[in-house]
Amino acid sequence: MKSKLLLVIGLVMVACGSNTKITGAWTNKEKLENKSFSSVFIAVLSSNTAAKTLLEDQLGYEAQQAGIKAIKSHNTFRTTFTKESKPSKEELLSVIRGTNSETIFTVVLKDQQSETRYVPGTTNYAMGYAPLGYYGYYGSFWGYYNNIYPYAYDPGYYTTDKVYYLESNLYDANTEELLWSAQSKTYNPSDLDSFVEGYTRAIIKELINDGVLKSKK
Repeated sequence: MKSKLLLVIGLVMVACGSNTKITGAWTNKEKLENKSFSSVFIAVLSSNTAAKTLLEDQLGYEAQQAGIKAIKSHNTFRTTFTKESKPSKEELLSVIRGTNSETIFTVVLKDQQSETRYVPGTTNYAMGYAPLGYYGYYGSFWGYYNNIYPYAYDPGYYTTDKVYYLESNLYDANTEELLWSAQSKTYNPSDLDSFVEGYTRAIIKELINDGVLKSKK
C-alpha cells in the first residue's frame, strides 16, 4: 500500500499553467514498499520567511484536509536559523522527533541564476513562396514598402530570465534514510504565489510518474 502521506506532499492543485519542470528524481522503492505514514514534519529551508511560511502552510493545510498530522517548522522553531546559528544534529532531531513525526519533507532553493536569451522580431512566413503579382501590396513599390517596413525594422531584442532550482526530499524521521528526492527548475515566476503553485504542481506530476503517488483520477 502506497503511503497516504505521499499524497499530501503534492496536493496543492492550481488551474494555471506551470513554469516549473522536474530535472531529476529518485525513489527508494524498496523502503517505500508497503509503507504507510500518518505524520510529516514539513521544513522549507530558506531565509525568505514569506516563501517559507507560505509553502509550509499550504502543504500543512492539505495534510490536515487529508487527515494527516503535519507539523510546520516555522511553528516549531521560533528562532530564525542562520549560517552562524545552525542547531546541532542532536538538537534538531530531538525537536523533530519530539513532535512524533514519522517523516520529514524538506524543500530548499539550491541555486538562482539569470539567463539572457534573444527574442526574434516579427517575421511573416508563407507556405511556399510566390509574389502576389498584379494584386495586393506586391503590385507596386510603395504598396510593398509600406507593408513590409514594420517587419524589416523589428529586429528583436534580448531579455533576461530568472531561473530558480529547488530540491525536495522525503526522509524517514527515525532512521534519517532518504525515501524520495527530486530537483526542479522554475522560470520567471510572476510572484510568490505562482512560484509555490508551479512548484507544487510539478511535484504532483513527478510523484505520479514515479509511482509514489496514486492519481485520484
